[in-house]
Amino acid sequence: MTIDTAPLPYLDPAAPIEERLEDLLSRMTLAEKVGQMLQLDARGDLEDLVGGKLVGSLLHASPERIVESRALVERTRLRIPLLMADDCIHGHSFWPGATILPTQLAMACTWDPELVERGARMTAVEVAATGLHWTFSPVLCIARDTRWGRVDETFGEDPHLIGELGAAMIRGYQGAGLADPTAILATAKHFAGYSETQGGRDASEADLSPRKLRSWFLPPFQRAVEAGCRTFMLGYQAIDGVPITANKWLLNDVLKGEWGFAGTLVTDWDNVGRMVWEQKVCADHVEAAIVAVQAGNDFVMTTPEFFDAAQEAVRQGRLDEALISAAVHRILRLKFELGLFDDARLPDSARLSEIGSEPHARINLDIARRSLVLLRNDGTLPLSAPAGRTPTVAVIGPNADDQHAQLGDWAGASGQIPWLPDGHPRHLTSTVLDGIRSSVPADWTVTYARGADIGHEIVDPAGEVLRDGQPRPKLFIPAEPDSDQIAEAVRSATDADWAVVVLGDVVPLTGENKSTATLDLQGAQIALLDALVETGTPLIVVLIQSKPSTLPESADRAAAIVQAFNPGMQGGRAIAELLLGVIEPTGRLPITVPRHVGQLPVFYNNVRGQHGERYADLTQDPRFAFGEGLSYSTVEYSDLRLENSQLTSEGAVTALVTVHNTGSRPSMETVQAYVTDIVTSVTWAEKELKAFTQVIVQPGESVDARLEIPVRELTIVDARGHRTVEPGDFELRVGRSSRDADLLTARFTVTA
Repeated sequence: MTIDTAPLPYLDPAAPIEERLEDLLSRMTLAEKVGQMLQLDARGDLEDLVGGKLVGSLLHASPERIVESRALVERTRLRIPLLMADDCIHGHSFWPGATILPTQLAMACTWDPELVERGARMTAVEVAATGLHWTFSPVLCIARDTRWGRVDETFGEDPHLIGELGAAMIRGYQGAGLADPTAILATAKHFAGYSETQGGRDASEADLSPRKLRSWFLPPFQRAVEAGCRTFMLGYQAIDGVPITANKWLLNDVLKGEWGFAGTLVTDWDNVGRMVWEQKVCADHVEAAIVAVQAGNDFVMTTPEFFDAAQEAVRQGRLDEALISAAVHRILRLKFELGLFDDARLPDSARLSEIGSEPHARINLDIARRSLVLLRNDGTLPLSAPAGRTPTVAVIGPNADDQHAQLGDWAGASGQIPWLPDGHPRHLTSTVLDGIRSSVPADWTVTYARGADIGHEIVDPAGEVLRDGQPRPKLFIPAEPDSDQIAEAVRSATDADWAVVVLGDVVPLTGENKSTATLDLQGAQIALLDALVETGTPLIVVLIQSKPSTLPESADRAAAIVQAFNPGMQGGRAIAELLLGVIEPTGRLPITVPRHVGQLPVFYNNVRGQHGERYADLTQDPRFAFGEGLSYSTVEYSDLRLENSQLTSEGAVTALVTVHNTGSRPSMETVQAYVTDIVTSVTWAEKELKAFTQVIVQPGESVDARLEIPVRELTIVDARGHRTVEPGDFELRVGRSSRDADLLTARFTVTA
């Protein structure tokens, strides 16, 4: 008798993927199918998760648990590999010693898709080496209300810039294709409109009409589909009363139907359960499972009740098993394309040396350098020694030597996982104090005074745990001014030639469930700054923070202001190099900075039509505008000209503008092109960013910057909700920022 030793078809690496997939599906029980749809928290009982609930994916797995979970898979009937996932938002967040990049908001200040792609590629190499296959990034939300706690995770406020940087990050993560062992799955999130909060409150009902969604919030996600993003994560919120998890129009009609998305959807944390216990649109978990599956969801994140509920729904005849099979088909396709049935991609000791490596640190430094935005400079920067004596630099402020504030959310000690209580190894992060000490000439003196505290957390009186089992966010208590601390800082500044004052926020003020009612600098920081400006010592204010803050009047007396957001592990060195003139300032704001929280929402592409141009008691003009940023040189724009001012729908607006460096240092200019549709059938934005390019201009030289915008991108969303190009007159506005005073204009016409 001959014994057939051939592998089962689904385990045969030589067989086509579709044959393997169909063979495996045909062997699966209902429980095994439902289990594949579950993505559960690896910090739970692994034996129950893998052997009991037959999960298809785990998240938040410690390095040890990645290996342990694979061993448990080998004991299951079909040995279907797990998809291992985590929030690798700006680097491999929770792997000890990984390279932590600037946050997305800081990366967006580079306005450089190629550089962002390099950072994502580096992250993918580190993540893939550790046995993870999937990152929940990039975030494509539009940040308009900066009270929201997750602004740092976004690329800012503009759909075009977000789309370009998001596509770059997707390319970097997914590499040459999923078969590449260094590729990881990218996730476009949070689909869609999650950031349009009420009062800045996280995950609140989003007041968005379908037309408003299509106008601003959907384009970055459509760009992600075009870039080949393989997974989408859904937002927590509801729109017009319908939770995104249940929104068939958004998930099926738009995403899968209109855009042709054939990838995989994953809910956010307990979205299915939240329809029962929080949003209360489903009576129980059985009803929630029915709603979620019928809406087209695939992976159900951290709702363990789904396992029994979905099976019960099928047994009751209320849910067609074919819909579950379709979701599992999409899940298994990802696993086959990643090659997980043939190589589980466990932690690879041969590649772990790449994590935190010197080449990766260099990429990180490049991004950190380019992410810094010089917002004000009276000529004090760059610092140079006064003739005939050696200077003293006073480094002051609560964020001058705080590695955690510098890394920001989703990094080591930011609270999401327990195995890095002290964060990443301290020596890997160069704080501002570290950077200045190591970068100034050997004969300079550097002093340090903390000067102020920002605040501390206390346990919420409502309890330590939320309904879904996650830790309840603690309450933040701002610090009171300490006269001794401030006096020490004043003495330090008084005795110095310059004071570098590093202010901002801290991790407890950023992230999910951590929106803020104020945008002011919290704690004793304003009192500190008020005291320091009275010393007469030139102050260089450096802002290390998760989102733009409103600044006190004393900030107007600072010699210079540098916006760094959360600049990552190399941020301190990059900031020191900027202050000393080793590098040129090149960053530009991807978000508007208000003067007062009462201006919110404030963003550059407001829809036309309101009474007046100001509040009765305050200007509507922002403190710093979208696209703004200075260099150490002086640059003039002139001679904007169009190759053709009469265009058809198949054409493109092609423009040249002359950029002349009239100063003594080289300048990298981010040339920004905005378009105004002069008369529209419905109200529309006064101007929209449609293209940008970067040119390096040497002192005394001129460069012609070329910009091209396809006419098909000059769209509005009409009253019927259709995106269309309306023939007529347009205005091209080109310059250094979104401010009208910074823009040259040229007219053109689009004919029918």
